[in-house]
Amino acid sequence: MSAQEIAAENKLDALPEATGDGDIGVKRCDNPYKKWYSVSAKTNYHVPSWWNGTSYKDGPGGTMTVEVLKAGKIAVELSGNVSAEAGIILSKAKAEFGIKVVPEVGVTVGHRYSREIKSGRYGHMQYGSWGYKTNWTKWETSADRCGKKKLGSGTAKMPTKEVGWRYWETRS
Repeated sequence: MSAQEIAAENKLDALPEATGDGDIGVKRCDNPYKKWYSVSAKTNYHVPSWWNGTSYKDGPGGTMTVEVLKAGKIAVELSGNVSAEAGIILSKAKAEFGIKVVPEVGVTVGHRYSREIKSGRYGHMQYGSWGYKTNWTKWETSADRCGKKKLGSGTAKMPTKEVGWRYWETRS
């Protein structure tokens, strides 16, 4: 997105949220009709790979050694109550937070990792991308062009080019 497009959407994002049917009435404003996304609440997030050979459990206790056995890709994951466009949400997150997210990252075979598991515990390892999770909202200009109307919202899990193993332990 260009700096002008971001500035225009930020102006619309500052509009008050419309109530009812979009405040249809006598008053009209000169804001353009537009649909746009806003992003918020960026947190660090391990975007897991879900194909066979990238998730393991071992124990109790001992040493756990894992290796990526299959090449694949880790892509942005969107969830929500309306459809969303991943490319737009990625570009908004890059502009808003200055993060280096990508639509997908390739994983190659061979990344090996070892960990000691505490006695009586089970070790878990999941391969993935060290990315980000953010909330997104889809808006449109209200019917009178004086406010904004929420169309839906959800979350986006966005990968970066940094990939690796996430490790945790459980009692069972």
